[in-house]
Amino acid sequence: MAAPGNSQLHSHIPKPDNLNWKPLSLTLVEYPEGDVIGQLLALVSLTPFAILAGFITLMLFRRDLHTIAFFLGVIFNEALNFVLKNWICEPRPLVRQVTYQEYGMPSSHSQFMWFFTFYFSLFVILRLTHTNNYSHMEWLWKGLLLLGTNTLSTLVTISRVYLQYHTWSQVIGGALVGGTLGVSWFIFVNCFLSPYFPTVASWKLCELLLIRDSSLIPNVLWFEYTNIRQEARARSRKLVSMKSQ
Repeated sequence: MAAPGNSQLHSHIPKPDNLNWKPLSLTLVEYPEGDVIGQLLALVSLTPFAILAGFITLMLFRRDLHTIAFFLGVIFNEALNFVLKNWICEPRPLVRQVTYQEYGMPSSHSQFMWFFTFYFSLFVILRLTHTNNYSHMEWLWKGLLLLGTNTLSTLVTISRVYLQYHTWSQVIGGALVGGTLGVSWFIFVNCFLSPYFPTVASWKLCELLLIRDSSLIPNVLWFEYTNIRQEARARSRKLVSMKSQ
């Protein structure tokens, strides 16, 4: 039997004496031991990964062109952040005895969250509407959505400074870049891309992949709820009539 670490699977790895292990810091977040606030902020700082998982889930199960366009904006935002970091080359704060492998200006967490928040806020205000007259209830749940996203983005921004991964200037710079790009991308999608969504949805590939365009529906959630309820009632009545025969 081969000794541990000497299998063919490890044959391409250099010998331990010459090996420097590098952590994958994608989801690695450190906080002061015993600091409850730091632990909570460390969990909050993982919000971008939860949002990305939500995007992937929505694209797989809804397959809506507007969701795909929103996600492409997120990808472009991350690519811009990478370019800006390597162009500005501002190091992260050297408060702890940690050598960071990436630059800190602008903060990718802050830029991501404020891109999402600004785009999502404009979408909620301008696109999500009911066809009934419950205006007060509509603005109530809209206000709760906006309050929730803005609060979450603020906490993520603060967490990056509290946990000493960024300076205030780096997170503010990320917020400015992300917010500006979020507004710009919303205008680009709704003014320039949306008119082509019906054409794209009619492509054979989109029909094969069940990709659809729901941009003309003011509130997809309400639309699906009412139509599914009507269909369920119709099928229920049909089933009862068949059993009674």
